[in-house]
Amino acid sequence: MNQLGRHHDLLTVILEDYFHVGALSGLISSREWYRFETRFEQNTLKTLDFLKQFEVRATFFVLGWIAEKHPELIAEISRQGHEIANYGFQHKNAHQMTREEFRDDARRSRDALEIATGKRVVGYRIPQGLRSPSDFWILDTLAEEGYVYDSSVFPSSTLGSRFRSIYRHQSQHGKLWEVPHPTVNCAGYLLPISGGNYFRQIPHTLLKHAVSHWKNSTSDPFMIYFHVWELDPDQPRISATSFVTRARQYRNLNKMQWVLRDYFNKYRFGTIADYLRCGTGPSTICERPSAAVEIGRGLATSSRKPVVRTPVTIVVPCYNERAALPYLANTLESVTKLFDPDYEPTFVFVDDCSTDGTPELLQRLFGKCANCRVLQHPRNLGVAAAIFTGIRHSQTEIVCSIDCDCSYDPHELMQMIPMLTPDVDMVTASPYHHDGKVANVPTWRLTLSKGASWLYSKVLNHKLATYTSCFRVYRRSKMIDLQLREPGYLGVVEALALLDLKGGRIREFPTTLHVRILGHSKMKVARTVVGHLKNLRRFWQMRHLLDREQLLAAPMPDSDAHPQTTHALADSDVRTVND
Repeated sequence: MNQLGRHHDLLTVILEDYFHVGALSGLISSREWYRFETRFEQNTLKTLDFLKQFEVRATFFVLGWIAEKHPELIAEISRQGHEIANYGFQHKNAHQMTREEFRDDARRSRDALEIATGKRVVGYRIPQGLRSPSDFWILDTLAEEGYVYDSSVFPSSTLGSRFRSIYRHQSQHGKLWEVPHPTVNCAGYLLPISGGNYFRQIPHTLLKHAVSHWKNSTSDPFMIYFHVWELDPDQPRISATSFVTRARQYRNLNKMQWVLRDYFNKYRFGTIADYLRCGTGPSTICERPSAAVEIGRGLATSSRKPVVRTPVTIVVPCYNERAALPYLANTLESVTKLFDPDYEPTFVFVDDCSTDGTPELLQRLFGKCANCRVLQHPRNLGVAAAIFTGIRHSQTEIVCSIDCDCSYDPHELMQMIPMLTPDVDMVTASPYHHDGKVANVPTWRLTLSKGASWLYSKVLNHKLATYTSCFRVYRRSKMIDLQLREPGYLGVVEALALLDLKGGRIREFPTTLHVRILGHSKMKVARTVVGHLKNLRRFWQMRHLLDREQLLAAPMPDSDAHPQTTHALADSDVRTVND
């Protein structure tokens, strides 16, 4: 195949972010991408500097989603002499699309790439790869759309040995070069040796021998690839993944750069387009969309009549949540836009004496925002204490509390707040409601939580499906005087129970509980289980031994009294960080 172009090996770079990868698609949908801290820009610039050191040019397979949001970054890659090729728009699984859905996705992403660079895009790669002849309708579609080459095939025993070399795919719609991933035959199995995860997991000494064997046994160029996030060992860790996915995603990230350096010193690499001698000249789609649309939207917005918005406070308890804060910031920015027509939100972030840099990042992200307050406990008390600190420092009658990790979607406050009618004192989220859902939460954890809620339903007046959620909307005047004995997770249930026993009205909102994506839970399971049992006994005593008037007038039973309450801190002890 050397007659096709200059004799060099092929380097391909996948431009996607750490949360885009297909292995995480079951946890993170493309609709939630905007919430994550993006690192692709800094990682791409790092990659460009790295390639420049060795005077290497590469084919960058780029997600259309990135090109649409940061066209200037894609233009810079092209300006430095690298080829831009298509990686689909949002990392959707092509095997689960119809032909027309795939065609539309390929067109949308190519348009975004060509608008960014002003050059024709001639190459494509399927994120999931092609491993079976039943997938070749995708190649037919690409040929019909005018692509010159594809580089998606992972040769296997199912495909046969003829697919291990560069070949011309032919269909009734046209011809298409296929540049397959290199493989080595190991006891009849074809094992990929082309880069990425394989470079990080397989010992480099073994892999070097496999590459040398490839170079000596075939005239085809050797193609390697890596993702820009593989040069970022400090990337956020998605905590809800399986052991296998964590190993695949994070193991040996520090190894990738020195492995690539070894190959760059030994071989000469270039782009696929240069090897195939296919031009990437000016595109017919070379103008960016006019900004007039955005300007028009701004004028339309400014002409709206002023409306009176309801003031609302949103309390966010934080303890060692540094990993989740960028995700939280992006989510709350979206929530604020959603609130705009009806509500005027104030955010109160309560740092519960974190030790991982949370206070500093809270200050950097929210400290200068006019509608944000950052408070700090002088000692660690617990999530319920942090929520009640926020309630006491709120200046609105409607107060909401959310999880810092956004395991409940804060956008749903738009539906929960109207449920706080004049005769309702609390609205609590309920994933165990018959209209609620749970997504990816471990079964053992659900069993404990559902079991606790079932027991509380036998003791308290309100028969709810969920008692343990801290995603709530409160009437401040009904909560401010409650004295909690349990400042931690148990206090979340205790607050609801005390309101219930004092005759308050509570409503449930069916919602979806998602598994925590970033960071780790701080709950101590055994301690919490024992605490729930003690709480159940105390609430049973309160309900059956005290009538409502006695409850309001008499002291509570103190057989299991906790040495601290949420009011153990005077307001003067809580430090306001962003005065």
